[in-house]
Amino acid sequence: MKNLGIIWLLMLACSGSQAQGLLTVQEAVEIALENNYEIKLSSNDLRIAEENVTYGNAGMLPNVTGNFSQSNSVQNSRQTQSNGDERSLRNAKNNSMSVGVSVGWTIFDGFGMFSRYDQLKELRKQGEFELKKTVLTTVSDVISTYYTIVEQQNLLLAIDSSINISKERLKTAENRFSIGKASRLEVLNVQVNLNEDESSRLRQADVVKNLKINLNSLMARELSIDFDVERDVEYDDTLIFEDLLQKARAHNPDLQIIAVNKRMAELEVKRVRAGRYPVVRLTTGYNLSESESSLGFVSSSNSRGLNYGVTASINLFDGFNQRRNERNAKIILESADLLIQQQDLMVRTAISTAFQTYQTNLSLARLEDNNAAIARQNLNITLEKYRIGTISAVEFRDAQENFINAISRFNSARLQAKLSELQLKEIIGNIDL
Repeated sequence: MKNLGIIWLLMLACSGSQAQGLLTVQEAVEIALENNYEIKLSSNDLRIAEENVTYGNAGMLPNVTGNFSQSNSVQNSRQTQSNGDERSLRNAKNNSMSVGVSVGWTIFDGFGMFSRYDQLKELRKQGEFELKKTVLTTVSDVISTYYTIVEQQNLLLAIDSSINISKERLKTAENRFSIGKASRLEVLNVQVNLNEDESSRLRQADVVKNLKINLNSLMARELSIDFDVERDVEYDDTLIFEDLLQKARAHNPDLQIIAVNKRMAELEVKRVRAGRYPVVRLTTGYNLSESESSLGFVSSSNSRGLNYGVTASINLFDGFNQRRNERNAKIILESADLLIQQQDLMVRTAISTAFQTYQTNLSLARLEDNNAAIARQNLNITLEKYRIGTISAVEFRDAQENFINAISRFNSARLQAKLSELQLKEIIGNIDL
């Protein structure tokens, strides 16, 4: 082994032989959008809200009811008439039957039915924004988990590289010991370093496996499915603060939900005010009735016909409840205005802090990229010096650990830059891939 390029080729070859199929971040998001339970539940809530937007649910359509009743009796009857005559009958049979259709229709209730219908439409909008929020959260979780796997997988590859280097060091130390140029202590120290690297690899492999289980869970698929991930973490370093603020005001789902709540509060004020107006209701129906009696002045009778009418009512006094309800509705509307202002402040605060962190992480990513290149070059030079015996094993181990630490910080810096970008795009309500 003459340089680190050979080590990296071995590392990539090893990783390629173990791959179980590449899963891209785009594919992970698509699978999650199709399978994720939170998205399905939120979609069902939206479907219910859509089903509820009907004129009948708002009370704007008539009610039609079919009625049928029949009664029978068998009894012993005795009657004394006004002239003193008595009549009696044992097991006298009596029956009656009634069939009819009735229609009731509230044609005016102070425009309350129109307010209720508009509220149902706003609830549908709220369901759409809730679904959007769930989708954004799920996509953000999938992408952040995916790139965390990328970071930890790259660190695992770096540890594999370190193990290869430690094995090469062990061979070199044993050769030097065999020709009397190194002590047995040096060989033992190198063996301890190799064991330490292999222990680190086991722990790191466990971290990667658990992260893959978490990603499979987000995608709502078999948890044991293994997969490989991309090697690079690409992040957008062109975000502008003012553009983010403008997009957030237009697309942030929390702001959209709060706006819907304000609109519903306005409609609730109108609905409550409708209680001051009269309620006018039309009624009509068609009935057929028949009855038979074994003892009585009328042995049988039947009737059929149409009935219709109109009723009107108005609330004259209800213990000042109408006034109380109106005041409460206005207070709720004022609270909705305050909630909009509060949510707008929270969004601006979140964007400001996230953007500051985003800029810091971009700087750290550039710095750690440079540090990783220096550490890689330093390790390459140190390896050559160790092979010819001009530096000690301790000095080489320091360079080796510096290399692993530099790679770890570089991967972490890239991940944090990506997560900062992702957080900003989630806040503005627009995550692109």
